[in-house]
Amino acid sequence: MSYLRTFAPWIVYAAIPSANWNWGALAALLVSLLVVAQQTRAGRTLDAQLIEIGSAVFFAAITVLAFADPHTALHPYAPALSSTALAVIAGASLAAGRPFTLGIAKHSTPREFWDQPLFIRTNVVITAVWTASFVIGAITLAAVAHDSTVRTVVQIAAFVAPATFTIHYSRHIQAKTAALRSLVS
Repeated sequence: MSYLRTFAPWIVYAAIPSANWNWGALAALLVSLLVVAQQTRAGRTLDAQLIEIGSAVFFAAITVLAFADPHTALHPYAPALSSTALAVIAGASLAAGRPFTLGIAKHSTPREFWDQPLFIRTNVVITAVWTASFVIGAITLAAVAHDSTVRTVVQIAAFVAPATFTIHYSRHIQAKTAALRSLVS
């Protein structure tokens, strides 16, 4: 559920038809701001909301562009720009040593594991996969910018692939940890 909340603005933006991209950007901006406000009220620190805050900044910029010049030549490339923004945010979180998935994972993981090397390493791997997916998605979306059908498939795949990996990899690590604990016990 946390990933769905984190990426809700991007889902909203992708779901609104391209002809209404200005309204899609505005709706995504409002959802971004709502998510940040909700998470902040729930006690989540701003450094644990990298994707959420980055989303708000991106959608603020794209909203201004979309309303100022709805027919800009950049319009077909907006999906590629959104994947690029996500890749930059995710990649920057890795470079800063604070993978964006840490904040999400902490919601479902007991506090005593938060500083464990395996927990941190798992989140580095998961964030790296999300980053790679966003980079591949951005490149592919730029290449197919004028084909809305292929563009939609690529946008969906750029989220479904890392989400699926996250689920399976997390389960794998949990099973591996449980097996190691049973050996020690």
